[in-house]
Amino acid sequence: MADNPVPSLGGRTPIQVADTPCMDALAKKGEVGWVRTVPVEVPPGSDTAILSIFGADPKVCYTGRSPLEAAGSGISLAPGDVSYRCNMVTYEDVEKPFLEKKIVSHNAGSIEGEESIAIINALFSHPEFAPLAEQAGLQIYPSPSFRHIGVQKGASIQGLVAPPPHDHLGEVIGPLMPTGCENAAVLRKLMEKAHEILDHHPLNEARRKMGKRPANGIWFWAEGTAVGLDSFVEKYQKKGVVISAVPLCHGIARLAGLDIKLVEGATGELDTNYQGKVDAAVEALLNGCDFAAVHIEAPDECTHNGDTEGKIEAIRRLDHLVVCPLTEAMERAGLPYRMLILSDHKTLTSNRGHDGDPVPFLLYQSGVDTGAGLPYDEVSGEQGRLIEDGTRLMSILFQMDGE
Repeated sequence: MADNPVPSLGGRTPIQVADTPCMDALAKKGEVGWVRTVPVEVPPGSDTAILSIFGADPKVCYTGRSPLEAAGSGISLAPGDVSYRCNMVTYEDVEKPFLEKKIVSHNAGSIEGEESIAIINALFSHPEFAPLAEQAGLQIYPSPSFRHIGVQKGASIQGLVAPPPHDHLGEVIGPLMPTGCENAAVLRKLMEKAHEILDHHPLNEARRKMGKRPANGIWFWAEGTAVGLDSFVEKYQKKGVVISAVPLCHGIARLAGLDIKLVEGATGELDTNYQGKVDAAVEALLNGCDFAAVHIEAPDECTHNGDTEGKIEAIRRLDHLVVCPLTEAMERAGLPYRMLILSDHKTLTSNRGHDGDPVPFLLYQSGVDTGAGLPYDEVSGEQGRLIEDGTRLMSILFQMDGE
């Protein structure tokens, strides 16, 4: 949800524009500061940022995003396996050679559910595509969203460059295709054949008739090998649960030894089941968990989709439908608590891509009034202390740093 000033919003950020009375009330009594969740030398993304937030240094443990998501989906990578995120994407509907087309949606118009699974299964079972995938040693693990996982056996990704699609929306795809190693040519061939098969597939023609973007391509990125994380419980001596619609968060949780709570109706979009996530967090906190992490993806997805009003609404819903009921539930329970609110990274309205600059954090402790008097936004964050190493956040939250 963090952003830079947006000219169309009068030079304000979406957080500043959004109606956030609950977060602002907590900020006035708590601390608002600035934290670098993504080390300078590391690519900005939810993977590297959330690893830092959970106390794992991405400079040490990060091998790629997809192994984390694979773990979240219960996929075990054997030695020598490589995993990729395989997005369903939309290329522009124009009569041009494949490499001259632009990518217009990194998530095929937020495709989800059985429709996405049907399209990816239709592709990988197609008589022209299946032999190519088999020859490449590639197996697909479908997901009820645009986020599928591909696992390739006996392949090398040394030197591979495969850019994230959400960082290049509106750009010609030719210069963005995988490069850097022999295996890149295999991936490029699969991506081109996928578009050839999917562009006018009956399932996509039906989407067009309904005014939806076609899922007329796949995009391999986020490559990586098996990864291990230190135990969160052993490190912090805290039991916890992670509540999210996103496989990445599930994977980090599983690898760190935290529990996962799957919430029906959690989509990762603006229409996600906010109440279900709150209920799951409260239930965990009142029944033995020391810690609950509630992840809301909607501000990020709205930004990637170029939906500034949607981003503002997503932040408003975070405040009204998550922060308010969570704090009210804790107050009713009469339990002392500390709450940390932050964006994992900036997602910029200006280019619809990720940014690794520091983000504002809000740390609140019940029963304590610091007298800070500031609202929660980027400007207030810059007036507070800067935490250069995001891996310190959990220690600060749990008062292991003497705070």
